[in-house]
Amino acid sequence: MEKIASFTVDHLNLTPGLYLSREDQVGGQVIKSYDLRFTAPNFEPVLNTAEIHTIEHLAATFLRNHAEFKDEVIYFGPMGCRTGFYLILTDQVNPADTLRLLKETFAFCATYEGEIPGAAARDCGNYLDQNLPMARYFSEKYAKTLDGVTDLSFSY
Repeated sequence: MEKIASFTVDHLNLTPGLYLSREDQVGGQVIKSYDLRFTAPNFEPVLNTAEIHTIEHLAATFLRNHAEFKDEVIYFGPMGCRTGFYLILTDQVNPADTLRLLKETFAFCATYEGEIPGAAARDCGNYLDQNLPMARYFSEKYAKTLDGVTDLSFSY
């Protein structure tokens, strides 16, 4: 089998940041897949499942309720390697707005207080595996990473 594109990225030189990893034509529009890299793969510890799960609940809820971009969000979820997340948006969100949207998202996650959305047995298949304090910590850390993003093409 051919190696898929994401396995051709040199993970030994990948640093925390925001990367445009794919652009795919779907029907009449382009779908953009972003790599939200929280930790340096193979050099820093990965996120534990509890905090990654909490960030998933918070960020997905925020993104899918966003007044301006909720209809442009296709997917938000964790990477299997637990070094970050994937965000898939329609091409209606330009790079500057993508960066702004992510800064809003992780500012929300970093300061969130209260019940975690969807963290109930009826709503989630593993609702007890949550860690809000660590989710807030990693969200704040990633928000600072986003402050350093200046190249809005941000591809590998």
